[in-house]
Amino acid sequence: MSHLLPFAAEAAQVHLTARTRIVAALLAIVFMLMILELIRRDRLQERYSVIWFVAGLGMLAGAAFPGLLEVVASLMGVRNTNVALFSIVLLLLLGLALNFSVIMSRQAAQITRLAQERAIEGAQRQAAEEQLNGGRSGQQQALESEEQSL
Repeated sequence: MSHLLPFAAEAAQVHLTARTRIVAALLAIVFMLMILELIRRDRLQERYSVIWFVAGLGMLAGAAFPGLLEVVASLMGVRNTNVALFSIVLLLLLGLALNFSVIMSRQAAQITRLAQERAIEGAQRQAAEEQLNGGRSGQQQALESEEQSL
């Protein structure tokens, strides 16, 4: 068992080649440019884009400073950086899912309120039209009875 300790210590370190770091940095930059383009085309609102832009900055930081993941892993009390990375991504995805669930709940309540308001306005308009039509028919009947009596 003691002969495996050097391998365990070596596994905790992050080894990225310069080429891998450049590709990861380019992917992070392309991701952030895509977010900016979606904002420019009004396909993504600014309030939601902040989350994705911060994720892109995190990707860029991970590519620029691969030792940062080791620091985060040690702060988390995890020996393997892959476990730390997986845990961070999982927590971020759970946070995003919760955030979007809150947004969907708020929008569902707004849709229900708007549908109710529209139904009330439609009923009021229909009642006003019926009253207006009812008043006209009453006036027409009065005129017709006056004409017949003359």
